[in-house]
Amino acid sequence: METQQASERPLRVLVIAPSLDGNDLSEPEWAYRWVEALSHRAEVTVLASSREGAVPLEQQLPKARVVTWPEIRWLYQKFERFNAMAKPGLPLFVRQCSRWIREALARGEEFDIGHQILPQGMRHASAFANFDIPYVIGPLGGGLKTPPGFEKEVNASRGLANRLRDLDDFRLRRDQNLRRTYQKAALVLGVAPYVQERLAPVGIQKFHALPERGYGTFAPEKQRQSAVGQLTLFHAGRVIRTKALRDTIRALSHLRDLPGVRLITAGDGEDLAQCRAEAKALGVADRIKFLGRIPRGAMDQHYEAADVFCFPSFREPMGGVFFEAMAHGLPIVAADNGGPAFLIDDTSGIRVPVTDPDSFAKGIADAVRKLAMSPDLRHDLGRGARARLKSFGSWEDKADLMLTFYKDIISQSDRAPLRNPEVESVAQ
Repeated sequence: METQQASERPLRVLVIAPSLDGNDLSEPEWAYRWVEALSHRAEVTVLASSREGAVPLEQQLPKARVVTWPEIRWLYQKFERFNAMAKPGLPLFVRQCSRWIREALARGEEFDIGHQILPQGMRHASAFANFDIPYVIGPLGGGLKTPPGFEKEVNASRGLANRLRDLDDFRLRRDQNLRRTYQKAALVLGVAPYVQERLAPVGIQKFHALPERGYGTFAPEKQRQSAVGQLTLFHAGRVIRTKALRDTIRALSHLRDLPGVRLITAGDGEDLAQCRAEAKALGVADRIKFLGRIPRGAMDQHYEAADVFCFPSFREPMGGVFFEAMAHGLPIVAADNGGPAFLIDDTSGIRVPVTDPDSFAKGIADAVRKLAMSPDLRHDLGRGARARLKSFGSWEDKADLMLTFYKDIISQSDRAPLRNPEVESVAQ
């Protein structure tokens, strides 16, 4: 009877998504787009954090019921990078969510299904695991290992991210609260199939690979006129070793017979000085333009001016820059690993096997050479990139898909809507 009634009214969806903000970048922005689209299709209650100076979330999501708690200011003001990666304030947020849910149930409120959209990393327990409710978690990402052949160079600048990955392995094996979060989920979404492989030892009920982003506005189609042997490559992203700017520079040294192949790179980071030194040492510095960090609004002109988006990041969960480049109709050169191995197919780009630095650089060079010598191939892959991106759906498509998932989960569940807590908060 309850399932029949639920089918006759909008679903009551309880969303947990800290750091939700349509005016931010990366996780907070795409999660906001997802929730905003859902709020037009369901009765959405969202539990989130708020940041001082940000546009209030209730103004950004007028169709949703919004409950927020202030983010710990000194964490994001003084330790922004650490806060973004480790999220030390999250246990408090989990306790706040658990308390709110418990009190809402005591008031007689009911929810048909829960969905924890953020955080994306596979290292955080969910308040939903404390209650008897079917819930979805994800799309999850991150947690990729450094390919063995690259460990020496990556570990030379070993930072917090690597140490957290080591801890993640231990917690996925031993942390019962974290394991229960994934085991109890009716559906786990992952940005790519590698997430399912990562969680296989935990034991999950159901998995679906779904990129976290929806496509937005496509740039007007453009007929790029670069001749045979002439090519402008564009690389964009934070300049750390795993983003493979260094490997792209090394690839140019294998293309000395094609002086018309040039590289433009946008971004700043700890590996930039090494990349500049590498370019000079290899004698290809005159073919590279280092833009450094540029305003987000300036990116479009570089996508438009490029012939190929060359971003062979070899430990990439997904990469929003791929979506931007594909929306501009650029053929892609990517690493055949992690998220790009799923996102980019043979119709939209060339994936390069990740083995060791020397072979990888040669593989990138071979892919670039192939594209430089065939304008027709570039054209076909550029059109294919647009089609591939469209196949993953708009934000509205994702919201419709989620409603299908929700209804399927509810129909297969013999549990009542969320009414009474049966397990005490694991965060207490």
